[in-house]
Amino acid sequence: MALTAPRTIIRAQGRGTRPRRTGRRHPLVATLMALPLAVLLLVVFDGWETVATQASSVGVMLGR
Repeated sequence: MALTAPRTIIRAQGRGTRPRRTGRRHPLVATLMALPLAVLLLVVFDGWETVATQASSVGVMLGR
C-alpha cells in the first residue's frame, strides 16, 4: 500500500501534459461536423418544408 502512492502522483502528473488547443474552430469544419446529424434529423422527421421555412426566415432576418 505504501508503494502505490508515489506511482499515483506520477501518473496524475502525466495527465494533461498534452497542450490544449485554444482558439475557435473554422466555420467550415463546424459545418461539416454538424451536417451529418442535420441530414439524419431531416430524413427521420421528414422536415423538408420546415427546413425551407426556417432558411427563408433566417434569410429575411439577415436581410438577404
